[in-house]
Amino acid sequence: MDDNRTRLHEFGPPWPMLPRAMGPAPFTTLPEVLHSRGAVSWYVGGILSLLWLISAVQEVVGRSTTTGTAVLGAALVLVYGLVFLVGVPVGWALAARWRFVPVVVLLALSFTLMPWLGWGIHNLWTYVGVSLGMMVVGWRITIIGIGLLSLAALWFGTLDDGFGEDDLWIVAIIFSISLMMAAFANAFAAMNQLRLTQDQVQTMAAERERTRMARDIHDILGHSLTVITVKAELAGRLVDADPARAHAEIAEVEALARGALADVRATVAGFRGLTLSGELAAARVALSAAGIAADLPSGTDAVAEPQRELTAWVLREGVTNVVRHSGARRCAVRLGAHEIEIADDGVGPVDAGASSTGLSGLRERVEAVGGRLSVGRSDLGGFSLKVVL
Repeated sequence: MDDNRTRLHEFGPPWPMLPRAMGPAPFTTLPEVLHSRGAVSWYVGGILSLLWLISAVQEVVGRSTTTGTAVLGAALVLVYGLVFLVGVPVGWALAARWRFVPVVVLLALSFTLMPWLGWGIHNLWTYVGVSLGMMVVGWRITIIGIGLLSLAALWFGTLDDGFGEDDLWIVAIIFSISLMMAAFANAFAAMNQLRLTQDQVQTMAAERERTRMARDIHDILGHSLTVITVKAELAGRLVDADPARAHAEIAEVEALARGALADVRATVAGFRGLTLSGELAAARVALSAAGIAADLPSGTDAVAEPQRELTAWVLREGVTNVVRHSGARRCAVRLGAHEIEIADDGVGPVDAGASSTGLSGLRERVEAVGGRLSVGRSDLGGFSLKVVL
């Protein structure tokens, strides 16, 4: 998630907003948020909107009885404008439950101008409504908050100079502009959420592909290296007793090594596939080299066509485990239309085998297509690997 947020910060829209449920937007920690691209964009539009405060300053100065009170009132209007500018980016960096703080502070500051403006402070509340809309606190809360602010403005206008048409205009301005800015902020928040979701999907897809490649390479090299090891040991024992056969075994080791290299390259390129008949032939060679009697089916017709490649993977992993771990003298492979079992008469099930990388990867393959993998003791007295598809 952090990597995704980094990417959104670097390449996404210049408005660091996310929906309320997702918390603060990426890289909106204080004080970094105050000079982010989103904040700079906000400052440009916000400064233009503050031109409306010029009339408030003029009114404050006009109603002041002394120079000191005029300066104080103008300074309070300036502080009000600065809090409006800074409060919105600060709100982006806060958790959802705290995003109301800058809005409440701005509203409270408007009341400090009552000695000059009286009930007319409601004319400044458009800034409060816009701040609330830009906080992305959810549509329900936003509409309720802006609605209550608009009603309060209507009430204050009535208290100021009685009910008039101008009061309705102020209410309409507060409500419409605040909702417009809320729509703007929520649109960018939804866009950012979509980008984060896309990044998460891409990350998950890449992770699945890495897992698939790691599993395939393990299965390929595990089987090939096991057979190569067995044949190399056999060739070593035959060097003096039967040089011709030792030479033949070494040649087969070389061929297996080249085949394993080709399989790895094909896997990396994404073209790797297994055939069940090929794996049956490879199983016969591997078991024979290990001195294990092989009881294998004569053909693959019993297996349904859509299940053959996965059955081939099961056969490869099962035979590899028999050769590598079982210490068996006999191995039997049983094929059905939707199932396969590899059984031996070796040492039987052990915890290490049940939790091995190969079996874990095989279990993922099987469960991905709705199958079921089970391990246990076989009717031959050793280990049994059974998959039902």
